[in-house]
Order: sequence, then C-alpha cells, then structure tokens
Amino acid sequence: MRKLVTILGVPIDNLNMEETLDQLEEFVYIGRATGKSHQVVTVNADFVVNAIKDPELRYLLQHASLATADGMPLVWGARLLHVPLEGRVAGADLVPALAERAAQKGFSIFLLGAMPEVAARAARILEERNPGLRIVGVLSPPYSSILEMDPAIANQIREAQPDILLVAFGNPKQEKWIGMFRRQLSVPVMIGVGGSLDFIAGERKRAPLWMQKLGLEWLFRLLQEPGRLWKRYVVDLFIFSAFFLRQWWAMRRGGDPWTARHLAMIDLQSENITVLRVEGSLTIANYEQFYRSAQEALAAKPYLLLDLSGAEFMDSSAIGMLVHMARQARDRSGDLILACVPRNILETLSMLRLDSFFIIHQDVESGLAAFSHNGRNGAGYNQLRYMAYSEQLRGTTWMVVRCPRYFDQDTSSEIQSTCLSLLDDNPFLMLDFSDTVFLTSAGLAVINSLYHKAQQQNGELRVANYSSEVEQVLEMVGFDKFLVMHRNLSFAAI
Repeated sequence: MRKLVTILGVPIDNLNMEETLDQLEEFVYIGRATGKSHQVVTVNADFVVNAIKDPELRYLLQHASLATADGMPLVWGARLLHVPLEGRVAGADLVPALAERAAQKGFSIFLLGAMPEVAARAARILEERNPGLRIVGVLSPPYSSILEMDPAIANQIREAQPDILLVAFGNPKQEKWIGMFRRQLSVPVMIGVGGSLDFIAGERKRAPLWMQKLGLEWLFRLLQEPGRLWKRYVVDLFIFSAFFLRQWWAMRRGGDPWTARHLAMIDLQSENITVLRVEGSLTIANYEQFYRSAQEALAAKPYLLLDLSGAEFMDSSAIGMLVHMARQARDRSGDLILACVPRNILETLSMLRLDSFFIIHQDVESGLAAFSHNGRNGAGYNQLRYMAYSEQLRGTTWMVVRCPRYFDQDTSSEIQSTCLSLLDDNPFLMLDFSDTVFLTSAGLAVINSLYHKAQQQNGELRVANYSSEVEQVLEMVGFDKFLVMHRNLSFAAI
C-alpha cells in the first residue's frame, strides 16, 4: 500500500532510502515488461512553493508515481501534522545510491542536462565508483524553453533505450519536460535531479553531514551563493510557512482517530462504477480498512464514487491516499468521484488546491447522473477525460472543439489530430476549455502548432471558457500575447 502525506497539496511518499530504491527497481521491471513510464520527483520546499503558483507543476507532482521528501521542512511539517515521514530522501543522495543499485541489477542510465563538462565528469565518476554501470547516453542541450527544445533530444533518448533517465534541468523545467515526453519515450523511470550532477562532479560542495542532519543544508548553500539564493530562500520561507500554518490550523484537532464507524459498498450492476460510503474520521491510524475496500472496488470497476456525507475529518495521510486512488483509477481509464463532501473537508481540499484535482458533486445522485450522461455504455467520464468534441458555432464560421478534462500528454495527440483535420476544411478554430481543469506543456505544444497552422491558412485560433488556472498556464508561457482569449464562447467568436 502506497503511504502518502499531503503537504500543501503535494503528496509525499513515506519511504526511507532503501524502500525508495526497492520501489524504483520495481518500476524498472514494470516498465520493461509493459512500456510504462514512471515519473519520480524529489520534492523540497521550493517545489511546493512553485507548485502553489504554477498549476501545471502542481498537476505533475500530484500525478507522480513517486515523490520523495528532499527537504527537511517537509519532514518537520509532516511531524507537526502528526504523520511523521520515515526520513529525508534527497536527490543528491538518491542519484549515487541509484547508480549503485543500477550497477548491481544491470540497469542502464541516461544523463540529460547540466553543463556538458559537468555531465560528462559526473558520468565518468559514477562509472568509476560503480563497476559495471552502463551509462548509455550523456546529453547537455543548449538552454531554451521547453516548447523550443530540439525534438531530436527525445529521439536520441529513445534510441538509447535506458532503464533510468536522470534529467538535470532544475525545477520546474525538468518536471514539465518529463511530463511532456513521458508517454512517447517509454523510459521505465524518469527522475528530475536538479543540481545532483553538479554535486557528483564536484562543481558544487554539499554541506557537512552534521549540517544535513540538522536541516541546515540550505544555510550552507546560501553562504556559498548569497547573491543568487537569498531572495529565493526568503520568499520560499515566507510562502511555505504561511500556507503550511493554514494547513496545520485546519488539521490541528483531528478528531477521534478511531471513529471510522461504517463502510458500505454499493455495487451498481448496470454501470462501470462502485459507490463506497464513508462515515467518521479517516486518519493514518485507521485508513487501511478503507483502503482495502477501495482497492477491492477499483479491481472490479475503474470508477469509484465516495459518498462522504457521514465523514467528519481527514488527515493529510488520508487525503494523500485519495490522491493515490484517483491516480490509480485514472491509470485504469477510470476516475475517483467525491460526493456529499462536508464543508470542513471541502475547505481543506480547496486550501490544498485539490478541489480541481477531484471530480466533486453535491450529492450521490448528481454524481451518478453526470457519470451516465458523460459516458456511453458505462464509459463514464472517459469521453470527458480523453476525447475532443467538435461542432460549428451557430451563425459563425467558427468550428469549436471542446477540449477534455485533462489536456496533457495522454490526450494531446488525439486533440491535435482532431483539430488538424478540422483546420484542413475550415481555418477558423475555437478551443473551448469549459471542461478542462489541467493544461500541461504537452497541451501548450499542441495549441502552439494549431495556432501556426491556422495562420498559414489565413485563419485564426482562439480560446474560450477557460478557468483561472488554465488562464494562468497560458499566461506563464506568454500565449496571451498572441492568442485571442475570452471567457465567453459567444463573445470570443465576434
């Protein structure tokens, strides 16, 4: 059972170093057998602060296959939330340990990023320290934005067929790049490693062990590079502390940890969905029974609706478990739906920026009705999740494509294919984001290509009905500078 602690909306795996290596080893074997890629993140306070401000990064961290606690503030925060972590698993420690495990098991590694001389030196040192280690590629592309990076990079990695890809672009670029290319590369394990290659190559010095144990590594780095890091650390400390205090206050009481009184499963024979009713408090002390019931339900059907009308409280571990279950359901082309969410739990999810992560309905009836409406023959939310709908906007020349709930690497190819086909017949295309809650770099690349295609045909691409988070993602890459954007579809067509 995957054990997670949710800190400011980011789920963190409760694992020590040895358990992390065992999990990564399992990911390699799964990836070799199935072609599945696993995105792994090493989360520190800077990641969490960036995720608060960046919806795309938050989405990627929430959907990661594994997230380790790289920074001591996360370890301390978990203790204050009464869900202590096994310990810190820093990227700078994980990379050398993973290289040792890879040499033992015959796994191959590809290094992407860092300065050319640094990456080459790090590769040589890792091979010297771990006889038999196979580093099948070292590549340091010139600096550019994700959307401008040479596609030949992905081709070179795919040809090398590594078991493990270490990406040293720094956060959030490395996480977004992995999220964008994860599906097409099919590398079993892909990890953003930040400055870990610089430490291995001796380009930067790590803090003494006593400072690491006391959580003072940030101070050591600040003393080394005060001009570059002081502002980042001050901002991170202020934002992380302010948001964490809100989470701690919301979860300070916790209720009686032994009050999970009732779990009733309702199996709907005519639909591809199970309803599970929860009453009482779900905490780290008692959620295993609930987790087993949910796993049983998901094994039978890919959709699970949780009736939380009788729920009283959820701690950060229980919420992390819900995040994990949603990801499991989505991997099986299903989803997790929450209904009758009590006000206190809904406020906590909103505070943690998880209210858009889950599908939430006011009551069970409306959740089931939406499930039936959105799917055909029990397909549930699949079409809303994956498929793009197109229609001509009445009284105009515009063709409208209603984009899916998740506009990411899993859905981008289908949307691009649908839209390119429409542009061949009509160069005036509108993207309707009314259903879309997450837009990633893979989706941005599609939008960019469609914009240029429409321009080439003397037409235009516009976007409408977007949420504030989708708008934020578009603005972060400057798409608002050249795209016509409007929250109302009818007005956007004028």
